[in-house]
Amino acid sequence: MTNREHFGSRAAVIMAMAGSAIGLGNIWRFPFIVGEYGGAAFILIYILCCFFLSLPILLSESIIGRRTHQNTFGAMSTLAPGTKWKWLGLLTIVTPIIILSYYSVVGGWSFAYLLKACSLQFNPENAEAVTGMFATFSSSAWGPLACLVVFLGLTALIIFSGVKKGIEKFSKISMPVLFILIVVIAVYSVTLPGAMDGVRYLVKPDFSKLSAGAFSAALGQSFFSLSLGVGTMLIYSSYIRKDENILASGTGTALFDMLFAILAGFAVMPAVFAAGIAPSSGPGLVFETLPYIFAKMGAGGQFLSSAVAILFFLTILVAALSSSISMMEVGVAYMVEEKGISRGKATAGIFFVALFLGILCSLSFGPISGVKFLGNTFFNACDKLCSNYLMTLGALMFSIFVGWKMDKASVHDELTNGGSLKGNSKVFPVLYFLIKYIAPLAIAAIFITGLLA
Repeated sequence: MTNREHFGSRAAVIMAMAGSAIGLGNIWRFPFIVGEYGGAAFILIYILCCFFLSLPILLSESIIGRRTHQNTFGAMSTLAPGTKWKWLGLLTIVTPIIILSYYSVVGGWSFAYLLKACSLQFNPENAEAVTGMFATFSSSAWGPLACLVVFLGLTALIIFSGVKKGIEKFSKISMPVLFILIVVIAVYSVTLPGAMDGVRYLVKPDFSKLSAGAFSAALGQSFFSLSLGVGTMLIYSSYIRKDENILASGTGTALFDMLFAILAGFAVMPAVFAAGIAPSSGPGLVFETLPYIFAKMGAGGQFLSSAVAILFFLTILVAALSSSISMMEVGVAYMVEEKGISRGKATAGIFFVALFLGILCSLSFGPISGVKFLGNTFFNACDKLCSNYLMTLGALMFSIFVGWKMDKASVHDELTNGGSLKGNSKVFPVLYFLIKYIAPLAIAAIFITGLLA
């Protein structure tokens, strides 16, 4: 096996893993879903889901990755030689490549809108035209494709640089910058006239909205926000040194992801309410509603609103890149370690596969929008396949593998660093129970919900 790089410190581990977790979903999905399901009441349920359900799944991937210091396929082959568990390793190589392909389309949009913000296209004179700008841009062919190539190229450049000089260096710079940006935007947002309605939308508990659907939504948000089931946490954990406390690293990752999601809520929703616009989720919120708000705000100060727009889309771009590099790294690590291919050639290979699929996803908004797969465009089909099925299946199998296939003593050894971490030893029975029994049941609930969706 090739000599593997390792992250240099716990801070580097947390920054990298938090970068994988923090992405576009934190910015456009979390603020909307909080208000839809009871505000502060939902946030409480979301926090509980993160720590008691999603964190055990994250730890399951971390245990496998750090135990073997191998890619997803190699890890399963080492821990369960001669069994069909190797197919789980292959599943978690294919899934992130598919996600990377359509995620990069959205990443390309964020790059395009950063350029639009920098060229001051969101101004009072064309405010009404801004909302239609997204439909025109996304349905065209060459503009989105060019931005797709740029975004994937930036991702590949970081991955080509390696673990320490690429992933770790980017994460240690981008994560603090990302948090500074979102805090600045949040402060600006909550000080706008009428913004307090948006704040109340996020923080006022409405327990009447806490239905079974709210619990499922909270679990799903924490689950997908932490990038579980696709092998990204496993591959990053495989770069963690043996003396690192993976429970501390995992908990830090969950905390950072939750904090960013909550800050994103305060950055987005007060501005939406200040503009008197009904909140919406998905790309419409990021690429239609918010640019319109930035344009309308220009009437009170073009320079300030343009600066906020630039900061916002820079935040979107950095968040997207921090997630895309983890998805590309899964496939690159497999090709380097299992096939003996150089990192440069492996990165190029994954780049072109993701680019090919990404082109089809991008064109499905325009030239090939009439081509359907089971009633969905190519973009939506890829999204539904991964979000509703492949990610959930991968997470379910990881938790079953650690809880039922791996020897309990090995799991204890990995979580406690050979018994040297006494605090981890004390909480191990609870953690093991969550991994073995509670996490699989929770994942099954998400899977059934996805089937019924």
